[in-house]
Amino acid sequence: MKAALSIVTTGVVAACLFAASNAAAFTASAPYAAPATRGDVVRVAMEPQGQVKPQFQRRMVRLATNEEPGTVIVDTNNKYLYLVEGNNRARRYGIGVGRDGFGWSGVVKVGRKAEWPGWTPPPEMRVREAKKGHKLPAYQEGGEDNPLGARAMYLYRNGNDTAFRIHGTNQPWSIGLNMSSGCIRMMNKDVIDLYDRVPVGTKVIVVGPGNKQGEVSYQDRGVDVLRTLFGG
Repeated sequence: MKAALSIVTTGVVAACLFAASNAAAFTASAPYAAPATRGDVVRVAMEPQGQVKPQFQRRMVRLATNEEPGTVIVDTNNKYLYLVEGNNRARRYGIGVGRDGFGWSGVVKVGRKAEWPGWTPPPEMRVREAKKGHKLPAYQEGGEDNPLGARAMYLYRNGNDTAFRIHGTNQPWSIGLNMSSGCIRMMNKDVIDLYDRVPVGTKVIVVGPGNKQGEVSYQDRGVDVLRTLFGG
């Protein structure tokens, strides 16, 4: 399977977060969210991630690709993120991606990482949501009510922040859907797992709208049942 990749950054809303129907939860009257503690990390990460279709649960898979181990491949069309492990193996995670008009593609890198990141909605998003009657905060502390979830990996290109992130979500039901403003969202338990496995500098290939670019070859050959059940 081959897909062309190119990053589209012009005119992109920088926060990559809520669908409009959920933005009302972040009004000026919303309670202050204190920074999360380690106990919060464990509790939220281990909470049941209900309403997620079985195919989007984390799996070990057989992935044929010529990409180097440690590379992240984001298939926005099929709503999967792969962490390449070599020897035709990968970890596959279910994801939520950009809604219509907010999809993109490209080759980027993890520029920085954050645990329980805070959220600063960009002016464009605040203006857009205000027109819909949703008043967003100027800033929200990290915590389990924060739309960025438990972890964030900030995606850079040529040393510059693209404004896109791979991050957790407090809306696990959105996994498998097109709902964000371009960011890649994961269940909290999955984003924590990925965060612990990818360092700053990791290559991230996003397959999606645009297809202008270099090529990536990969083929998902299905679940590696023994590894999924027993690890390794």
